[in-house]
Amino acid sequence: MNEDLLLLIELQECDSKLVALLASKKILPEKIDKLDKDFGTFKESMEQNKKKHEELKCAHTEKEKEIKKINENIVKAKGRLLEVKNNKEYQAILKEIEVAEALCSEIETQVISLLDEMDNIFVLAKKDDDILSQRKQKYEEERKILEADINSLDMDFSKWEQKRNEIKIKINGSLLEKYEKIKNRNGGTGVVSVWKAVCNGCHMNIPPQLYNELQKTSDLLICPNCNRIIYYQNKNKEKAAV
Repeated sequence: MNEDLLLLIELQECDSKLVALLASKKILPEKIDKLDKDFGTFKESMEQNKKKHEELKCAHTEKEKEIKKINENIVKAKGRLLEVKNNKEYQAILKEIEVAEALCSEIETQVISLLDEMDNIFVLAKKDDDILSQRKQKYEEERKILEADINSLDMDFSKWEQKRNEIKIKINGSLLEKYEKIKNRNGGTGVVSVWKAVCNGCHMNIPPQLYNELQKTSDLLICPNCNRIIYYQNKNKEKAAV
């Protein structure tokens, strides 16, 4: 096979690898973003009971303050009973104390209910914490794998890029320019194989005469359908070698 063609095939291999690596380098960060968002959403859902518990705790504190204030007012009202000068005032203060004590009793009932609810929510929040802890471990492991894959891609990309530069130096300038133009016009592929008269680039048949010539000549030939540089590849021989 023509030495220039061999170099172009090697160059095409590098370009194909680089294109695939670039695609992966774009996909992997997107996967990390999705992983982060999914975990964030899951974490938020798992923290709803904890948030509810905090809200109940605040409500309980407020109720306790209300009870304390009402009791203070009851003590003051009882003190005023000793200072009243007529029965009407006395009865009014007694009524005030009665209403306050009833309200205090009602709020104490609410406090008991809040405490029961807090206990139930606390149990659920504890279970959520255990589930979240397990999910977090899995999330961090998956993220590390993706980050390692990105680092590996960077190293592979540098390796193939270096190899490409080494091959480029060996190729004639005008031939390299021709290859680059063909490659850019055809989605990153400038050189393709042909087997059984079918171009591997456009998957169309090439003329029989061209196929025969391709198997014998060392000249660079072009697919008449997709205009890529073509070369003959005996796949039966490759299978036998394996």
